[in-house]
Amino acid sequence: MVKLYIVFYSLYGHTYRLAEAVKEGASSVDGVDVKLFQVPELMSEDQLKAAGAYEAKQSFAHVPVITVEELGNADGVIFGTPTRFGNMASQMKNFIDQTGSLWMKGALIGKVGSVFVSTASQHGGQETTITSFHTVLLHHGMVVVGVPYSEQRLLKMDEITGGTPYGATTMADHDGSRLPSENELEIAKFQGKYVAEITKKLRG
Repeated sequence: MVKLYIVFYSLYGHTYRLAEAVKEGASSVDGVDVKLFQVPELMSEDQLKAAGAYEAKQSFAHVPVITVEELGNADGVIFGTPTRFGNMASQMKNFIDQTGSLWMKGALIGKVGSVFVSTASQHGGQETTITSFHTVLLHHGMVVVGVPYSEQRLLKMDEITGGTPYGATTMADHDGSRLPSENELEIAKFQGKYVAEITKKLRG
């Protein structure tokens, strides 16, 4: 079986919802074993409560926390992160910064990498977060995959929606009140399926 990992960080649950949609799409491809992981949290319980995120975090507390060693077992990895000032969240960066041992061994060379994100606003750094994340994947020698325009939902203009050729995105609003829309979730499903298909072809 081809191993595809979805590795995310989420604070209020928006990135987690996208991750679930990505997993649904990827799981539709025969011969691909899809696993969902989250990276370690750096905030304390008190900090999470002060940020109003503690209860939201409990909704996906069942998702296992990945280790660097486990990451090396994947044939493909789809990373998900909220943006922080146009870049990945520190929790994701902290995990990525620990993958030097994988880099030294070339453990991710030739494997598929892809990224999806969430932001607070429509122009909150979705594309810069994904493309800067792509730099990391290229340093690891990964084959970077986005969302081609064969996914026609990228062209939707009659509503505010995330979704880029670089990867699926959603917007949470400044207070986190906006949940991923149907269009955004469908793009995420497409990304999962598309990445799974490419991973399967490369693995084969």
